[in-house]
Amino acid sequence: MTLLKRNDHNTRQDARTRATSGSNVEPLSPTGRPMRLEDLPPVTTKRWVARRKAEVVAAVRGGLLSLQDACRRYSLSEDEYRTWERLIDDHGLKGLHTTRTQVYRNIAQRKARRSDDRAGV
Repeated sequence: MTLLKRNDHNTRQDARTRATSGSNVEPLSPTGRPMRLEDLPPVTTKRWVARRKAEVVAAVRGGLLSLQDACRRYSLSEDEYRTWERLIDDHGLKGLHTTRTQVYRNIAQRKARRSDDRAGV
């Protein structure tokens, strides 16, 4: 999900190539702009809309914040952060909308039941 921008070539890379690339790599926000700490949601954020959640996930994946720093900064549990990450991976930005949470949870439960049924056959 996280896109990275190399300053010297202005190209996009995924997070896997970040480890092998040069040090001029910055994480991109969900809107495609380079992110800095100042661009992250305020520490006092109480209302977590999908965009803000995605910004925190992009910052952690891009190395702008560590997972521990993000959890401490925003009073999140690691499970809550991992849920955001999984929803982005499985459903994209729309997966983070709270109005869709129950729908996606039901989809995951049905998939799990199907794989259990197949394993028992």
